[in-house]
Amino acid sequence: MTPALTFFIGLVMLVLFGWYFATDQGPRKRLLAAILVVLLVTFSIVAIWPPKEKITLGLDIKGGTSFLIRLVPGEKPLSKAMLDQAVEVIRKRVDYFGTGEPIISPVGSDRILVQIPGLDTAKIQEARDQLSRVAKLEFRMVYPDNGQRLKAIDEGKEVIPPDYRIEVYKHPPEANEKPVEERLLVKKKADLGGNHVTQAAAGYGNEGWEVTLKFDSEGAKKFGEITEANVGHRFAIVLDGVIQSAPVIRTAIYGGNAVISGGHMDEREARALASVLENPLQTPVSIEEERSVSPTLGMDSIRVSVVAGLIGLALTLICVAIYYKFAGLVVNLALIVNLILLLGALTMFHFVLTLPGVAGIILTIGMAVDASVLIYERLREEMAAGKSLKAAMPAAYNKAFSSIFDANVTTLITAVILFLNARGPVKGFAITLTLGILASLFTALIVGRNVLGWFVDTGRIKRISMLHLISSQHINFLGKGFLACMCSVALILAGATAFYIRGERNFGVDFRGGDLVRMSAPNKIDIGQVRHALSAIGFADASIQESQQGGKSYITVRTPINTSEKVEKQIMQSMPSAGLTVEGSERVGALVGGELARSSLIALGLGILGILIYVTFRFELSFAVGATVALLHDVLITIGMFALLGRELSLPIVGAVLTIAGYSIYDTIVVYDRIREGLASGRKGSIEQIMNDSINQTLSRTLLTSGCTLIPICCLFFFGGAVLRDFALAIIIGVVVGTYSSIFIASPIVLWWTRARGRSTVALRREVTEKATTTASPLARR
Repeated sequence: MTPALTFFIGLVMLVLFGWYFATDQGPRKRLLAAILVVLLVTFSIVAIWPPKEKITLGLDIKGGTSFLIRLVPGEKPLSKAMLDQAVEVIRKRVDYFGTGEPIISPVGSDRILVQIPGLDTAKIQEARDQLSRVAKLEFRMVYPDNGQRLKAIDEGKEVIPPDYRIEVYKHPPEANEKPVEERLLVKKKADLGGNHVTQAAAGYGNEGWEVTLKFDSEGAKKFGEITEANVGHRFAIVLDGVIQSAPVIRTAIYGGNAVISGGHMDEREARALASVLENPLQTPVSIEEERSVSPTLGMDSIRVSVVAGLIGLALTLICVAIYYKFAGLVVNLALIVNLILLLGALTMFHFVLTLPGVAGIILTIGMAVDASVLIYERLREEMAAGKSLKAAMPAAYNKAFSSIFDANVTTLITAVILFLNARGPVKGFAITLTLGILASLFTALIVGRNVLGWFVDTGRIKRISMLHLISSQHINFLGKGFLACMCSVALILAGATAFYIRGERNFGVDFRGGDLVRMSAPNKIDIGQVRHALSAIGFADASIQESQQGGKSYITVRTPINTSEKVEKQIMQSMPSAGLTVEGSERVGALVGGELARSSLIALGLGILGILIYVTFRFELSFAVGATVALLHDVLITIGMFALLGRELSLPIVGAVLTIAGYSIYDTIVVYDRIREGLASGRKGSIEQIMNDSINQTLSRTLLTSGCTLIPICCLFFFGGAVLRDFALAIIIGVVVGTYSSIFIASPIVLWWTRARGRSTVALRREVTEKATTTASPLARR
């Protein structure tokens, strides 16, 4: 679709959304909902199909190599313009490898991310050398009678002058035309070095687009002498041995200022030439990070991840249909629409789909069900109170809206902060999680509500029956709060002890820096033999992990920085009969590792702060403290369990931990919302009794939602392969612990904190009631 058409469609959608929310319930509202759903699904399918041509795959799926290059500041401080020009110079170097659609973009103020898809492993060292060497800019004279001399050489009448060589100059292509190649006799030795250029800029002059440049004092003198001696002749501007331009010297140029113009130069050519002349890559560069994955490993990973996703989706659909019966079929329809919209958005906005992104989609399968679960559990309560199905429907949606809104907003806070503070695969996960949450809200509140509402309002459905996981209980959860907290403290201390003992071994290559090599073999790999081979080069204590996937055996070897080539060579030579293949490698400098650790902690801290502020605004400070303690409880136990199990924390695990934080607060907010409702309703009884009743009332929903979330994640763990197993394990631990903390930890903390501040429970009840009244959303009444 053209940008104009996309803008027009977006405008129509916006108008329809506004009209929908401004319309009262009835046939018109359902018609608007149907139009919105049909349009969104249609455009999503058009955007997705065919998937092989439309969905952009990340390097971890498609295969390739990623480099993070840092410009080392010299005498001149680095600026944004210099960074942008460095990107253009590096782009020309990457084009040398002839790979399709490389991604080259600035990161921060002094780094450049280079992603080269489909790069053969044999060319990785060559790419590393090309990207890390300093650019070489030169001015070389072209032979005075270039055309005649070349013709004579071709006819065998003359020979190439000893100080010259034949170079090919590719003229920039004009509109709808192929590039023109010109042969030039160019001096072998530079007449003037590019290090004398101090400034270059593109602009529009009397003869069209031109490039102005300035030399330093020495360069101005030399350039003046060269131009005076060669008026009417051409000189070549050469970068990294490639001619960028070959203008004619029209007059002697002194004073250190020169203008390059003529030759039908357009804006793009002028800016490219100015970028070359400024030559920012005279500044030394260093490769701070390198990641590589073979296409075979990537496709194996995506295949098993898709299989895991389909199994998880199928099991979720079956369980929901069995539990909610006819209403479950509506939930399943909403879930399928959810996935179509999610994939359509990823494709339309050209987001890159990575393996953690696939995991984000699978996680969305479970979380997408929760909004419908909240609504239907409310519907069950309304019908149990004696209301007809027609009257119970709007009441259920109105009461569930507050929980759905608050829970999803708090999860979005962590997703947005993760997106802003992460990069690469984790950013892809944050994108899919954010889009999944938005799609879930749309499908639950618009698709599900209007489909079921149509059946109810037209009389096609008179009653709805559902299974009930747990009947109403009267468990004293708050009375068990102290025991639960002691168990949690013991588990946190055990995890902290294991974490302290393991030290640096807790962190993967993303954090501590170093090299990582992944190798595969058709049969089981003898780890002892691998370690023995590495001992010959001084790496007997290297971290070696093994796994099985797709009928192959994999090992991952972690060693100090800049040692991967030596490790690969040693293992391959020592085990020639094992059939080993290098599947991928990563290289992260210690500087980047430290930055990743800091940015991860900052992301978590900002997420907690954002959640604290939001929950205080919507509930009360005691509730915010309880939610924060529960969140930290879940994160610390998950990290501690990883230490106890001997697992490493990597960049994708950071995404998992922050997602656990989001899930934890999501679950806690649902319980808090029911407590707030109970306190604001004026129900008689102590605050402890109301809290216990509220937890009991949401217990069925809590366990059901956790189960639906765990189904696809467990499928990912068991069937998703080694690449995402640790990621899935972190989510599983987080969901189980998050469910436990929302029941046993969060609510007792509210009471303890209130009393520690010297406040009465009566004051807490009054403040919660006031906030429930003043912060009620008008959308809840729609």
